[in-house]
Amino acid sequence: GINAEYMGVTVVSKHSEDDCYLWESSAGGTFTVTKVEDDTLKRGTKITLFLKEDQQEFLEERKLKDLIKKHSEFIGFPISLQVQKTSEKEVTDDEAKKKKKKKKKKKKKYSALI
Repeated sequence: GINAEYMGVTVVSKHSEDDCYLWESSAGGTFTVTKVEDDTLKRGTKITLFLKEDQQEFLEERKLKDLIKKHSEFIGFPISLQVQKTSEKEVTDDEAKKKKKKKKKKKKKYSALI
């Protein structure tokens, strides 16, 4: 899992037949750009956020849509937000035994494909 103290972002971008690049940054203000292979991304941009526990408001769909709208005001093509909601819940051993037959895991994960 993600360390609760970690905060950062990864961005994978690809344009049609061009190479695919990964842009990574943490809260320190520096970043790296690396050429990568990503067969899941044919064209567009995939953004992944790694947030501290007290920053969970940024996982709310409305908050993400507002941020994307605010920071893409001058982009001349449509931006879509593909939402996949997932969340993890910690359970005790007793709860785990009771729910072993009904193994359900809720997760929150949001991705913006631009």
